[in-house]
Amino acid sequence: MANTITTTYPFTGEVLKEYTLFTDEAIDTSLHRSKEVFLEWKKLPLQDRTKLLQKLADVLDQQKEEYANLITMEMGKPYRESIAEIEKCVWLIDFYEKNTEQFLADELIETEAKESFISYDPLGCILAIMPWNYPFWQVMRFAIPTITAGNTAILKHANNVTGCALAIQDLFEAAGYPVGCFQTILASHKQVEKVIENDIIKAVSLTGSEKAGRTIAEIAGKNLKKTVLELGGNNACIIWEDADLDKYMDTIVKARMQNAGQSCIAAKRFIVVDEIYDNFLEKFKEALKNIKFGTPLDPKTELGTLARIDLAKEVQRQINESLEKGATVLVGNRRNNTFFEPTIIINVKPGMPAFDEEIFGPVASVIKAKDRDQAFKLAAQSTFGLGIMLFTQNIEEARKQIDNVEDGAFFINEMVKSDPRLPFGGTKASGYGRELSREGILEFVNKKTVYIN
Repeated sequence: MANTITTTYPFTGEVLKEYTLFTDEAIDTSLHRSKEVFLEWKKLPLQDRTKLLQKLADVLDQQKEEYANLITMEMGKPYRESIAEIEKCVWLIDFYEKNTEQFLADELIETEAKESFISYDPLGCILAIMPWNYPFWQVMRFAIPTITAGNTAILKHANNVTGCALAIQDLFEAAGYPVGCFQTILASHKQVEKVIENDIIKAVSLTGSEKAGRTIAEIAGKNLKKTVLELGGNNACIIWEDADLDKYMDTIVKARMQNAGQSCIAAKRFIVVDEIYDNFLEKFKEALKNIKFGTPLDPKTELGTLARIDLAKEVQRQINESLEKGATVLVGNRRNNTFFEPTIIINVKPGMPAFDEEIFGPVASVIKAKDRDQAFKLAAQSTFGLGIMLFTQNIEEARKQIDNVEDGAFFINEMVKSDPRLPFGGTKASGYGRELSREGILEFVNKKTVYIN
C-alpha cells in the first residue's frame, strides 16, 4: 500500500506536492491530543469560544487570495469561484458568531418541577470525512458550529486537496484556537475505519458519495456512533410552461454549470413541460455558448476542469451508456483530459444513467413532461432526495407542491444552494441529519434534560 499522497493541478497535470500518510502512532497521538484539549475547551465560557470566531474570520479574509489559489491549483475550480467559496466561509463564521449563544442557551420547559430545562452540551471529539469539490466550505460548515459548541474536531479530507486540509488546521491555530482543537490527519481508508472505532471519537460527519456514506454508516453503527451524512444528489429542475426563461436563464445555467457541475446540489435533471420544451432548449443551448472556459487561475474564467481524470472518464461512461439506450447529444460531449465541454443530452428517460445516476460534471439531462403533474412525478422518481427547484410565475400553485416534495429542500425560482441561516441536508440516498443554521449546531450536542424539584 502506498504511504504517500501526491496532489496535482488538474488543468495541466503538474505535480504540486507529495505528502506522507500519518503512521498509526501519529494518528493515535492526534486522537489523544483532541481528547485532552476537549476537557479544557468545553469548560471555556461560550462567549469566549465565540470571540475566537472574529479572529478566524479576519485571518481567513486577510489570506483569501492565498487560499483561493490553493483551492484552484488542487481541484481546478476557477479562481473567481474559489474566492467566492472563501468569502462564503467568512459569512458562515459571522453567522455563528452572532447566533451561537442564542442557539445553545438552555431551553426552559414548564413542568411540575421547580425548574426543568434542556442543556446543550458538547459530545467530545468529532470526526469529519470531507470531499474535494468545496475544500474549504464543506469543512468549515461542519467545523464552525461543531467546535463553537465545545467539541474538538479531526478532519480526514479528500487526498487531492491535502494542501487545503493542512491549511485549514493552520488557519484555526493562527486564529488562536488551542493546538489540538482542530486537527487534520492524513490517513488511509483502513486507518479511518480504526479512527471511527476508537472510543475517543464520539460521532462522524461525512459529506461524500452514497457508497462512502453506506460504508461509514455501517462502521459507525456497529460502534454506536452518531452520524450526519450529506451524500449525493440528482436534483430536478422543473420548468413549468409559464416560467420566465429570460429572467431566470442565468440562474438555471449556473445551477448546473457552477463548479463544472461538480456539486451534489446542482440541477442535474431538467424536467420541462412540453409546452415550453422547444423554447427552453433553444435558450439553454444559446446560454451555454457564453460560458468562458480558460486557465482556472484567470479571474475571467467561468468554467474549469474536472478535478481528476478518473472523474472525467466516469462522466463519459455515463453519457455513452445513456446514448446506447436512446438518449441524444444536443450540444457538447467533447472531452480533453480533465476538461469536459458543457453538454446537453435530450431524449433522456428512466433507466438511463443520465436519469438515474448522479453525473458529477457539466452535463444537463433534459426530460420532457406532458404537464405539471407528470413533471413532479418524474422528479420524485429518484433514489436521491437532496433538493428540487421549480421555475414558474404561479407562486400559489407552486406552494401547493410543498407537501409533495420529499427532498430536503424545495427552491422556487432559485437554484438549490446552501445558506448558513437555513438547514441543509437530504432524504433517501442523499443521507440524513442537517448542517448549518440552529439545526446544524444541535447535531453534535447532548440534549440533556435537567429536572430540579
